[in-house]
Amino acid sequence: MEWIFALIGGLIVGALIAYIFTKKNISNQNEILLEEAKKKADEIEQIAIKNKLKSENLLKNAESEGERIKKEKVLQAKEKFLELKSQHEESISQKERKTEERDKRSKEKEHKLNEGLSDLKKKRKALDIEIQNFEERREVLDRKIEEVNNNHKRQVDLLEKISGYSAVEARKELMESLIDEAKTKAQSHIQEIMDEAQMNAQDEARKIIIQSIQRIGTEQAVENSVSVFNLENDDVKGRIIGREGRNIRAIEAATGVEVIVDDTPEAIVLSCFDPVRREIARLSLHKLVTDGRIHPGRIEEVVAKTAKQIDDEIIKIGKKTIIDLGIHGLNPELVKVIGRMKYRSSYGQNLLQHSREVAHIAGTLAAELGLNAKLAKRAGLLHDIGKVPEQESELPHAILGMQWAERYGEHPEVVNAIGAHHDEIEMTSLLSPIIQVADAISGARPGARRQVIESYIQRLKDLESTALGFDGVQKAYAIQAGRELRVMVESEKVDDTRANELSFLITDKIQNEMTYPGQVKVTVIRETRAINIAR
Repeated sequence: MEWIFALIGGLIVGALIAYIFTKKNISNQNEILLEEAKKKADEIEQIAIKNKLKSENLLKNAESEGERIKKEKVLQAKEKFLELKSQHEESISQKERKTEERDKRSKEKEHKLNEGLSDLKKKRKALDIEIQNFEERREVLDRKIEEVNNNHKRQVDLLEKISGYSAVEARKELMESLIDEAKTKAQSHIQEIMDEAQMNAQDEARKIIIQSIQRIGTEQAVENSVSVFNLENDDVKGRIIGREGRNIRAIEAATGVEVIVDDTPEAIVLSCFDPVRREIARLSLHKLVTDGRIHPGRIEEVVAKTAKQIDDEIIKIGKKTIIDLGIHGLNPELVKVIGRMKYRSSYGQNLLQHSREVAHIAGTLAAELGLNAKLAKRAGLLHDIGKVPEQESELPHAILGMQWAERYGEHPEVVNAIGAHHDEIEMTSLLSPIIQVADAISGARPGARRQVIESYIQRLKDLESTALGFDGVQKAYAIQAGRELRVMVESEKVDDTRANELSFLITDKIQNEMTYPGQVKVTVIRETRAINIAR
C-alpha cells in the first residue's frame, strides 16, 4: 500500500511540475507575439504615412496637370475660333466676289441683248424693204409668164394648123417613135449580151468541170456478187462440208450465203448479192478454219460474233470517211449509214467509193464557183444514203435520204440537195445542181457502172421480199444466182403440212408477179430443236 501512495504522490508532484513549466512557456510565447504585433503595427503606421504622402503628391500633380490641360484647351479653343472666323470671313468674301461677277455678267448680257435688239430692228427694216422689192419683181414676173404662155399658145395653135395634128396627138406620135427606136436598140444589145454570156458561160462551165474531173480522176472497179475463200489445202473442204453436208447447210442458214464447193483447187466460192452477208460468211469461215472446230453450234456462234464485228467495222469505216473528207458534227446514225455504204453497190459501182468521189467533185466545183465547199462535200457524201436502208422502203432513195438528213438535223441546203439530185423535188439552192452534176460525172465515167448487176440484185431482193411477206417466215435467202429461194420458217407457227402449202404459195406468187429467166426452186426449211442443259 505504501508503494501505491508513493506512486500517487509522485504522479501529483510530476503533474504540478509540468503545469508550472507549461504556464511559463505560454507566457513567454505571449510576450513574443505581443512584440511581433507591435512591430507590425509600427510598419503599418509607416506605410500609412507613406501612402498619405503619396496621395498628397498625386493630388498636387493632378491639380497642376488639370490647370495645364485647362490652359491648353482654352488656347486650342481660341485658335479654333480664330480659324473658323477666318474661314467664315473667306467664305463671305468669296460669295461677295461671285455675286459681283454674276452682276457683271448680267450687265454684259443685258448690254449684248440691247445691241442684238438694235441689230434685229435694223435687219427687220431691211427685210421689209426686200419683201417690198420681191413683191414688185413677182408682179413683173407674173406678167412676163402670162405673156410667154400666150405666145406659146399662139405658136402651138399655129403648129397645129400647119401640121394638122393636135398637141396631144403630136406628143403621142413622138413618144411611140422613140419607144420603137429604143426597143430595137435594146433588143439588139440584149441579144449581143446573151450570146456573149452564153458563150462565156459554156466555156467557163467546161473549164470548171474538166478541172474537177482531172483532180478527182480515179480508177473504178466494178463490184461482183461472189467472193473466193482460199484454203491451205483441199483437206479442209471435207471438214467445211461436214457429215452429209450439215456444216454447209448450217453456214447457209445462218448467213444467207450460198457456199459453192467444186473442183477448184484450194478455194471455196461464196455467192450472195448482199456484200454484208458475203463478208460475214467469209470472215466466219476464216475463223472456223483457223480454230478447227466446225459444227453447226459453233457455226451459229461464230456467225453471230462476226455480225457484231462487222457492225463495229461499219462504224469505224464511217468515222474514217468523214475524217478523210474533213466533215464534222455528223449524227452517229448517219455515220453508221456511211459505213454500210462500203458493203453496197450502185449499178456495180461501190456506193461508198462513189459517194466519196461525188463529195470530192462537188467540193471542187463549189470552190471554183465561190460557194461553200465544205457544205458541198457534206451533201455529196450523203446524197445516196437512201440506198442503204435497214428495211426496204417504197420511197425513192433520194426522198428517203432527204427525210433521214432532215431528221438528223442536217443543213436545209444539204437536205434539198439530197432530195433534188434526181429531180424528185424542186431545187432551192445552188448546191443542189452541183450535187446533181457531180453525181452524173461520177456515174457516167467509162467503166464506173454496170447496169446488169443492179437489176440482178434487185431481182434477188424482190425474191426474198416475196417470201418474207408470208406469215411464219423467219428468214429468206436467194441463192444460186436467184435460181433457188431458201425459206426458214418458225416451227411453232408452221407445221409440216403448212410448210408444203407455203412452198406452193410462194412459188405461185413468184410465177404471177415476177419476171425472171429460167426457173426458181423454192425450198421451205422447218427445223425443230430440243435443247437441255446439264448442270
